[in-house]
This record gives sequence, C-alpha cells and structure tokens, in this order.
Amino acid sequence: MSSSVRVFTEPDEYTAAIRQGTHKITITERGNFKAKLWRVTLPTFWMQRFSEVLARTSHIDDWGGRVVIAFRNKSGPSLIRNGVEVLIDRIYWLCPGLDYYHHSTGPADYLGISFPLDQFAVTGPAILGHELKVPTDAQTIVPPPDAMARLQRLQAAATTLAEDVPQMLAHPQASRGLEQALIEATIKCLGGGEVREDGSAYRQHAAIMRRFYRVIEERLDQPLYLPELCREIGTAERTLRACCHEHLGMGPKRYLLLRRMHLVRRALRESIPSNTTVTEIATRYGFWQFGRLAIEYKALFCETPSTTLTREPD
Repeated sequence: MSSSVRVFTEPDEYTAAIRQGTHKITITERGNFKAKLWRVTLPTFWMQRFSEVLARTSHIDDWGGRVVIAFRNKSGPSLIRNGVEVLIDRIYWLCPGLDYYHHSTGPADYLGISFPLDQFAVTGPAILGHELKVPTDAQTIVPPPDAMARLQRLQAAATTLAEDVPQMLAHPQASRGLEQALIEATIKCLGGGEVREDGSAYRQHAAIMRRFYRVIEERLDQPLYLPELCREIGTAERTLRACCHEHLGMGPKRYLLLRRMHLVRRALRESIPSNTTVTEIATRYGFWQFGRLAIEYKALFCETPSTTLTREPD
C-alpha cells in the first residue's frame, strides 16, 4: 500500500509517472505547463487523480488486465474522450486493450480507478447479485445520483489522505477498509446506472483515428501532408478533418505541427549543447523556416529553442 502526490512542469515527466497504459501528450495551449498527480495504491485497487492547467490532447494505449473507469472530479472547460464529452455526473467504463484519444480545452481535474479483472468477476455478483460483464467497447454510464455522490466522496477522502496523512494509507487495516468501500461504490455505479451506447458513426471515427495514429507514429521524423495522409489512412480529407476535430479538438495540420514541435523540444532537452545545434534538430523534424519556428516555439513553450537546449535538467 502506498501513495504519492507530485507536481510536474514537463509533460514527458508527467506522463511517464502515470500508472496503467502508455500516455503520449501534446500540449495545445500556450503557457507554462503544470500538472499534479495523486497516486493511491491499495492492495488491489489503484486510483489516480489528474489536475492540469493547460489544454492538451493525449493518446492512451497498451493497457489491459484491469477494470478501468474514469470520471471528472470538477466541472470546468470541456474534457473529451474519443469525441464524447466527459460530464461530471457520468462515469466512463474503458474497454481493456483499446486505445483512445483524450483532450481538454483548458484546466482539467479528473480521475482514473481500476482493479483486477479476476477480482471484478467475483466481487461484482457478490455485491449486485448478478454478473456484470466487462464491455467489449467503451461505455458511458449515468449512475444513480446517490451512488455517484458516494464514489466522489470516497475518492476525495482518498486523495486528501494521500496529501495530508499518507502514513494512514500505509496502515493495512485502514487501507483495506477504504479499498472495500471504493470497490463497492464503483460496482454499484457500474451496475446500477443507465448505459449510453455510442453510435456507429462514433465507432467508425474511432477506427479512422486509430489508423491516423499508426501512420503518424511510423513517420514522426517526417513532414506529412494532408493528401498523402488521407491516402495512407484510406479516408476523405473532409472526414479526417471532422474526426480530428472530434478527437483532438483541432484539425490534422495543427495537430501534426504541434506534435513535431513537442518532438523538437524533447530532442533539445535530451541533447548536449556542444554536440548539436537548434538548426540540426529542427531540420531533423522537417522544419526549414527557422525564424517562424522560433516564434511559434517561444509562444507555445515560453522560452526560445536555444534556451531549452542550454537549460540544465530539472
């Protein structure tokens, strides 16, 4: 049993600390990035709370083997999962093994909780009196208000303990009691709520975005142009634009530019100034208008590329 509360100012360090899955984040709002991550690890139940100050889009994959649900902790700017808005009175049951996009339009505060599939298979019937099957696709569930309120109170108590009295969560009996209460509240939300099914258009767009992600990951160091991107994905330009606006909150051209700028920043941070130059790294990722890159880079990251290259690691 353990807990931790950490604050991050670098997106890559933040995503590396997130448990469950591979998270790739692209900050889409200008300013200084800051995020806070609460992690509570009980005997079998994991909980993470995320608080971020800037708009971003992220891609999550390589996770499975556990029941995973997500929900908002606070109202605020829009938070979108695969084109579906995440509302504070709902929970989102994620399907193991499927990747998805997640983007925000401003500051966001949300949670992810999970426990093992084999435990879920036993505990679900014990609490509800009937089997609760893991979905083959993501589901949006509107729980009874009292069940949702209880789950929110319990997660608030857990994150407060992690921050103020973490030694209590390390106590076997205290952590076991909190874990059982959280599992019961979670299953009652899943089993007692109204399921909102995603339509066929949603599933088609999600499939297009999976192909989009595969293509850009295979060619991160190459500039991609919209006509060739559409040919490789096998979809019309208009459809791809609509899918990207749903899942990323922006068009494909803007997203590809931001992705490459983040790759430049990562390379600058990881390089030794005496061994490389900003120009060499920028060229590597397809930038040739260096003056324009410098302006866009400073506006997005609040420092020049040369400052990033020569800055000492945190």
